Amino acid sequence: MTILGFDTATAATAACLLRDDGRAFEIEPKPAALSAPPGHARELMPAIAEVMERAGATFADLRAIAVGVGPGSFTGLRIGVSSARALAQASGAELRPVSSLAALGAGIAAPLRLPLIDAKRGELFAAVFADGEELLAPLAAPPEEIAARATRMAEHAGGMAERAGGMAEHAGGMAERARGTAERAGGMAERAGGMAERASRAGIPLRAAGDGSVRFRSVLEAAGIEVEPDGSRAHVVRALYVCRLGAGAPARPPEAVLPEYLRSPDAKPSA
Repeated sequence: MTILGFDTATAATAACLLRDDGRAFEIEPKPAALSAPPGHARELMPAIAEVMERAGATFADLRAIAVGVGPGSFTGLRIGVSSARALAQASGAELRPVSSLAALGAGIAAPLRLPLIDAKRGELFAAVFADGEELLAPLAAPPEEIAARATRMAEHAGGMAERAGGMAEHAGGMAERARGTAERAGGMAERAGGMAERASRAGIPLRAAGDGSVRFRSVLEAAGIEVEPDGSRAHVVRALYVCRLGAGAPARPPEAVLPEYLRSPDAKPSA
């Protein structure tokens, strides 16, 4: 599947063309772009044109367009989603919405991932993922609350590892005591051992990335959460991951794809 993906949830503009042969042509923003003034209105369409030209693709070649729908910047999301809807309608390509937090989390090299986007007002947009599974749905909350919830989740996952390890040991003992049921008990041991391994991977370490993690590093590290170094590329929402997630996401009618703001805009209409 040839798929175009882009994200404008943060101050950085990201775009990628992933061809059906697996080759990716990507504009990956530098981490410094996260603290610069947003330039989506002037950057997005040139970025799309560049990745398509580098890939030697036209809009007729596209099977799908994947777009990060947030949560994130209100203005950025409006630009990104409206552009995706217009391109999908004009090209006939399928439109596939992708969580910007999921795309950010895909770039964190840890079993338990805490992607954080600065939500302003002293809050963070956050979610927790383990092995591609969403453990904590996207929410907006103060950093102290996010840190507390994420660490509780890590502790719970660690408890799962201990319990699953105990199941593996118990099932192994059953296999020894009852040779006639060794095959069945051995299967239980293998399954429980797999549970232990997955839960153990999900329990430690808990690692955060994103512009929100940089802003509130001290709060997160005080709670025992690892934070990527300030210059790490993991802080950027990469369009490559938007493409990969979009490849497995269901298509939606363009008019049904909307930004996921999670809360009301900062600007209020005057009375």
